[in-house]
Amino acid sequence: MLGRRPLFRNRNLRAENLGQNVSALGKNLWFTFFVIGVLIFTIIAATHEPEDPVFRPSSTSTPLFTEKVSSPPPRAFKSDDALVKTGEDLVASNQTAFETFINVTDVESAVIEENDEVISEKTECRVDDPVNCRDPDLFHLLMGTAMEHFRNLHFYRFGKPVPGNNASSCHMAWRFRPKEGKETAFYKDYREFTLKRMENCTIVVTGIGEYHSGPNARKKRGRTREKNTDKDNEVFEKAPSNVDAHPVDALPTVDSEISFSEEKYLIYSVGGDRCTSMNQYLWSFHCMLGEAQYLNRTLVIDLNVCLSKIYTKTGQDEEGKDFRFYFDFEHLIDSASVIDQVHFWSKWKKWQKKDGLSLHTVEDVKVTPMKLAEIKDTAIMRKFGSNNYWHQVCEGEAESVISRPWHMIWKSRRLLDIASVITARLNWDFDAVHVERGEKAKDKQRWPNLDTDTSPEGLLSTLKHKIDDGRDLYIATTESNRSFFDPLKDKYTTHFIDEYKDLWDSQSDWYDEMKRLSNGNPVEFDGYMRISVDTEVFLRAKKQIETFNDLTKDCKDGINTCKSSR
Repeated sequence: MLGRRPLFRNRNLRAENLGQNVSALGKNLWFTFFVIGVLIFTIIAATHEPEDPVFRPSSTSTPLFTEKVSSPPPRAFKSDDALVKTGEDLVASNQTAFETFINVTDVESAVIEENDEVISEKTECRVDDPVNCRDPDLFHLLMGTAMEHFRNLHFYRFGKPVPGNNASSCHMAWRFRPKEGKETAFYKDYREFTLKRMENCTIVVTGIGEYHSGPNARKKRGRTREKNTDKDNEVFEKAPSNVDAHPVDALPTVDSEISFSEEKYLIYSVGGDRCTSMNQYLWSFHCMLGEAQYLNRTLVIDLNVCLSKIYTKTGQDEEGKDFRFYFDFEHLIDSASVIDQVHFWSKWKKWQKKDGLSLHTVEDVKVTPMKLAEIKDTAIMRKFGSNNYWHQVCEGEAESVISRPWHMIWKSRRLLDIASVITARLNWDFDAVHVERGEKAKDKQRWPNLDTDTSPEGLLSTLKHKIDDGRDLYIATTESNRSFFDPLKDKYTTHFIDEYKDLWDSQSDWYDEMKRLSNGNPVEFDGYMRISVDTEVFLRAKKQIETFNDLTKDCKDGINTCKSSR
């Protein structure tokens, strides 16, 4: 026994090795905690669902827009014949935001559940009995019929059917988006359903009307509004839920002397942006909006727009255009605190002396918004010379402070509606190509390949790898000679904006509404309106082929101007 070693003795437990053991134990514990931490982080990363940018409030969506627009110098705004995007277009596509669309099977299952509980009150009928559009079973019939008929759409909401124009028709509205569309926007339609009652009392749908053929299902609303509602905190969509109500064109007014005198204002006066391209105008206009937001002041805006000669048939600049011809003024006054310039000065003259209202004038564009934040005067007026531009206010030191609120400017609702009719006539099942030619195709020094790449032969060579034969192809182009594209008709069914002139001619609703807006004077469907509609239709296509990204290797602004890939 004395010659045997103890059963549990270990030389590592000797006193001289105790320090090494403690050190090794500490390392093992640290490694264990590290592994556990990595495991927890992995689980969180796998299960975390980040906030969907589509459903952010507009105030947090600005980075989505600033990545798409860079600040060019004034001389960079030379041509404006490309596709033009406004706030409602500049939303990143995110398909995960739309998982709750309605399927035909959802309607069928709902019908089965209701039929288990509801007993028909009428066992006999006459074929000429009027249709009850409020019948729940008929509601499900119309929903199912719409989804079967429009297979290229995802449906998200249906309105209850309402009586149509006669005893055998019903009108129903719905919200939808194209199944294969790249946009995150919702659209709204309302159509007439023609119905027939069979001898066994069942009702069948015998016809569906054209786009917006069911006006009785159009959402009604009053004309009263509150300034700066919570709409800008809702989901950012192409069209708000009441898109098909008539736009509100009334200018915001201030009738209360106290309200007018207690408010603070920002005014931009003249400057080199007058009669420039809409790209430059919008770039500067967003800067003006951004400074007003930063200073927490109401923006005084001039609704009279000078349309650049690049958009007119006369080739001359045209004064007297209305901001509301081109942009959604109702959305602007819902999103920002603005007042019409004419109304502002009438009230200013009326109450300035009585209430001691003060005006601070700034004539140097180098005076930053940060310095103006200290001004206490009632109104700040920035005066610009002919060689100074509004957007210069937001450059330099101010660039990191002023955020351009892209979400505030949308295309005119009337122009969007024209685009919706065009896409509806194409059954939301078409592809689109943007072909930019014009003066650029003639300038071989700056665009050496554009003319050849956008020729009929060049287009056919490129499109055969991108667009299937026989497809409806919408062509948005600056080429005035439409016969130029005749060779494409052998492979595609081509469409141009000119095919849809009935949407803005003298017999159209658009023409009547614009005439009313311009005090009875007819309004021309000008070049910028055409570009706006072309852009909107192009963006709703299933496949979108762009000139400088897909058709040619030339740079959009000429040789050596292509942005390097990040």
